[in-house]
Amino acid sequence: MRESSLSLMLEDFGERVASVWSELRPTTRGLVERALQISSTSGAPGRNTPYDARADLELSRLLAALDELRLAEAGALDEMKGNRLQRIADTCAAVLQEKTQSAEVFSQLVQRAEAQRDYARIDSLADELMRFAPSETCELARSQNNVVRALASEALAQLPTAALFALLSDPVDSEVARQALRRQAVDYASEEAREIVAALDAVEEL
Repeated sequence: MRESSLSLMLEDFGERVASVWSELRPTTRGLVERALQISSTSGAPGRNTPYDARADLELSRLLAALDELRLAEAGALDEMKGNRLQRIADTCAAVLQEKTQSAEVFSQLVQRAEAQRDYARIDSLADELMRFAPSETCELARSQNNVVRALASEALAQLPTAALFALLSDPVDSEVARQALRRQAVDYASEEAREIVAALDAVEEL
């Protein structure tokens, strides 16, 4: 799909979507187009899709605009236009899921899947957390969204105990790290985690 044709298509979706699209850098626009081309043949953007990490915010804003339009115009768009809107939004979400390491974007994707009752998507999003930095996962574990918080808590419990121990010196993440260590000690019977938790409890009792 050429850029000019995609731009015209997005302009047809209204002022907000067109405005967000116009503010995207050329590299990010190209990313969306390549992903759409690949998804039209394979059904998914593909793991080798070129990606600029700075595109996270841009793609997140575009996805939000597309989803807001889809919800606002539910039932009002003709079938072809509605399908196009859904395809572009799903492609943006797939690219973000594949590459993002941002807690904010991950939360957006989980809440989107939750709203669509796409539980298989939520499961696949959980798998992506293993590439996130521990500090980002800790941020997610403090989320107000129950599903996001549960996914992050489970991911933290799967981290090496040493990685959680390193977080104990962080004034922001230390409490979340302690909770994850307690889970490792109790739910996963980790002797290393149990010893750390016992030492922490002993210090607090002094």
